[in-house]
Amino acid sequence: MTAMTRRKFLGLSAAVTALVVTGCGSSDEETPPSTGGGNTGGNNTETTAIGKMPDEAEPHTRTWMAFGASDQIHEPQNINGLRDDLARIALSIAAYEPVSILVRANELDIAKTKMNHPNISFVTGSMDDFWTRDTGAVFVKNAQNKLIGVDFNFNGWGKKQTHNNDKTVATQILNNINIERKVSSLTLEGGGIEVDGLGTAIITESCVLNDNRNPGISKAACEAELKRCLGISKVIWLPGIKGKDITDGHTDFYARFVSEGVVVAAFDSDPNSYDNAVTKQHLEILKTATDAKGNKLKIIELQAPTTLRVKNPSEDFAAGYINYYVCNNAVIIPEFGDPSADAAAKQKLQVAFPNRTIVQINIDYIAAAGGGIHCTTQQQPA
Repeated sequence: MTAMTRRKFLGLSAAVTALVVTGCGSSDEETPPSTGGGNTGGNNTETTAIGKMPDEAEPHTRTWMAFGASDQIHEPQNINGLRDDLARIALSIAAYEPVSILVRANELDIAKTKMNHPNISFVTGSMDDFWTRDTGAVFVKNAQNKLIGVDFNFNGWGKKQTHNNDKTVATQILNNINIERKVSSLTLEGGGIEVDGLGTAIITESCVLNDNRNPGISKAACEAELKRCLGISKVIWLPGIKGKDITDGHTDFYARFVSEGVVVAAFDSDPNSYDNAVTKQHLEILKTATDAKGNKLKIIELQAPTTLRVKNPSEDFAAGYINYYVCNNAVIIPEFGDPSADAAAKQKLQVAFPNRTIVQINIDYIAAAGGGIHCTTQQQPA
């Protein structure tokens, strides 16, 4: 049987998709989650600004993750490998800041065994998968510097995957830490958002301006709501690419801010890859773009690996270095068994983050599931 990766879900027939979704008890028409956490907002006429999203490199109170690998979505033989990868990420982060792990009650003992660290705590809850970047709340700070969680109405990346539990993850997290929840009128995921904390955002059109999330929305209306929710004043739009992976081309696989005016951007040199043309186009756009202050960007190019440790990987294997995670005093990045590309990525990111330790780890099972380190994490700003 072909392994079902996070991206491979798109390749399934409608009949098989319907069977899997029904079997997991999920439908977008099911009862919505309890708002909890002081929910307000969530209508298209709301105009009151919510807050400003800090740059990921600003100090964190903790990182949130989900120990949610399930054989309802992933191949049973891959579950332990996925759990080991999640544990490796959590333990790497825990060396630098606290990590809170959302975990099913019946898997708590497994999680504690794999992640026995004084800086890791566990919160029992429900989830379908482990992509906390997309399912968790996006944290912003209001004018009084109070932390607020924005819920962007996770819908399974455009109703491509079961998400009856995942659509409640933002609420579960916010209730646990007693943080106010505000609901956006947009449907999107945290992986589609990249900000510099100074007013500029990079967003992929293929994800946010997609009828499977925000049907019929204009770019102007989308920008207005992003500005209200995230406190930004300028959006750099990248085209992304629809229908090639389950996310429809999230920003965090293509371009990331490393500091004011400096962006690392992916380039896939493989002419047979669908990302070859789109990453070329993104680089052209970014090289002429300006930030919210009107300054041109400096672009650092990170090339994808050309060889992999994994033999005969699916074309959906997410082999790239842009999906790193910045935590307190460190940057957690992947390595794929390509000595040259792995070393080059580490060296370039060390130059970009001179005051942080670059920690490079194996995430082959998560990459095979179509994601990366950033996809599994969500920072809670200090």
